[in-house]
Amino acid sequence: MAATLRQTPLTCSGHTRPVVHLAFSQLCPDGYFLISASKDGKPMMRQGNTGDWIGTFEGHKGAVWGVALNADTSRAATAAADFTAKVWDAVSGEELHSFSHSHIVKAVDFSPSSTELLTGSNEKLLKIFDIAKPEADPQVFSGHTGSLKHVLFMNEGKQMLSCAEDKTIRVWDKASGQEVQKLEVAHNPTGMELSSDGKTLTVTYGSKVAFLGPETLEMQREVTVPTAVYSASLHPDRSVFICGGEDFKMYKFDYNTNVEIESFKGHFGPVHCVRFSPDGELYASGSEDGTLRLWQTTVGKTYGLWKCIDAATTENNVPTKPETTA
Repeated sequence: MAATLRQTPLTCSGHTRPVVHLAFSQLCPDGYFLISASKDGKPMMRQGNTGDWIGTFEGHKGAVWGVALNADTSRAATAAADFTAKVWDAVSGEELHSFSHSHIVKAVDFSPSSTELLTGSNEKLLKIFDIAKPEADPQVFSGHTGSLKHVLFMNEGKQMLSCAEDKTIRVWDKASGQEVQKLEVAHNPTGMELSSDGKTLTVTYGSKVAFLGPETLEMQREVTVPTAVYSASLHPDRSVFICGGEDFKMYKFDYNTNVEIESFKGHFGPVHCVRFSPDGELYASGSEDGTLRLWQTTVGKTYGLWKCIDAATTENNVPTKPETTA
């Protein structure tokens, strides 16, 4: 039946400037959640499977470039152009900590234990802050020669991954404070995602989507996309991956054959970030057009706000609420 159905994305309005980053929570008793970063300086939390607005984190005085949620979704973190990274109570929206930097902060990530915050900034440094001791000096990792783009913890918080505008992807060891791996690529990396099992690193640069071994940065495969690509996400079961970039389109590829399955235009501007939900049933995209859109992985399945109607009566897969507004 899916062959006769049309992909009908849910549009999540609310941001007034481009959406530049997003992150899903892990699955939790209340389902899962989605946080978005925007140049409007007002990160937003939404119900993940519907896009319904839950709240806005108020306090930054500049564009927000990066967002993260901790393991149990009790905390949110944001990276911003006001030279700060902030930690928030994800339930009440209250600002808990603000960590000052000397330049624009581009990326944040929580350690698995939620006790530490990793940041990457235009200082060209990675920093790890002890959330329980916010006044303490952070642990600093230097080596990049360009502004940081994305940073991630891995291996139970013992190592970190980074990519920057020096055309490199690097692995760092927390205990020694040293860089342990470096991969040079042809263009500045634009997106980076670590799979939920920690076994695959998905990186975008130029018109390429690359899949790497996270610890060794060994290239597993590299796929060419018909546009400059800014973000990609691998499905939890590794069946497909999605990506988006400069040409406004969302692409879906078969992960095993590298063959494009479909592409469709839903946004009215370049796509800056894409992510699969933790259950793999949908994926989210954030765009220069200021919206997030939620797309079904399997068109025609009843899930969230999508209600499947028999193909004999309609060719469309109709969401019960075609536009979700904040």
